[in-house]
Amino acid sequence: MAVGIFDSGLGGLTVLEAVTKRLPDVPIVYYGDNAHTPYGVRDAEDIYALTTAGVDRLFQAGCDLVILACNTASAAALRRMQEGWVPEGKRVLGVFVPLIEALTERNWGDNSPPREVAVQHVALFATPTTVSSRAFQRELAFRAIGVDVEAQPCGGVVDAIEEGDMILAEALVRSHVEALQRRMPKPQAAILGCTHYPLVQEVFQAALGPDVAVYSQPDLVAASLADYLERRPEMIGPGTEAAFLTSGDPARVSNKAVQFLRRKIEFISA
Repeated sequence: MAVGIFDSGLGGLTVLEAVTKRLPDVPIVYYGDNAHTPYGVRDAEDIYALTTAGVDRLFQAGCDLVILACNTASAAALRRMQEGWVPEGKRVLGVFVPLIEALTERNWGDNSPPREVAVQHVALFATPTTVSSRAFQRELAFRAIGVDVEAQPCGGVVDAIEEGDMILAEALVRSHVEALQRRMPKPQAAILGCTHYPLVQEVFQAALGPDVAVYSQPDLVAASLADYLERRPEMIGPGTEAAFLTSGDPARVSNKAVQFLRRKIEFISA
């Protein structure tokens, strides 16, 4: 009864933590493609190949449902995977839709036409590849009209977080917020479009100011997953054991993972 969570590195552990708290009885198999992180500077073909390989490994581990806890993979590979790659009886879901549902105050499965919503000016902070894909804007357009989205590619933030250099990460966040505010001085809401960014969410909030609603993914994705499994319990796979898999060096990755979960976990080679 395992569910898989895939990420290009360690950012997806923020999603795993929220999912584990929400669904404590569901074993989670996590796969971090640490050998190839970050994805945010790779081209779409490369991201697609790496993502399908990682997700296939999670299918092999007994997961019928896999969450792409990587916004770059969700933006660059998910639609193509869903249209022609995902095997019968398996599902792969991304992390954009729960954010957009929260932003537009829509319930899961609401397929009514796009409508005007309260939030009209939105700042999107994400990796360069996620920004250039315009996947967030595309998904938003299915649900809302008249929303002005200003996207800021946040180069360097993921690398700094993965290396544990939080001083650099925080400085980069402030710089990226300043760059966005030169184009959109007063956003009503900000989307943190990367699962690494919850670790610096307070820095984003402080730089944006208290009047900006900051939307972060882990709790929203966990709530959406719980709702999905309640509707589709058959998608809980046959796997029974939780595990942490990595394409990188397990000892090094295990040590770095402590900053994300605040506890020791043991990664094994995928």
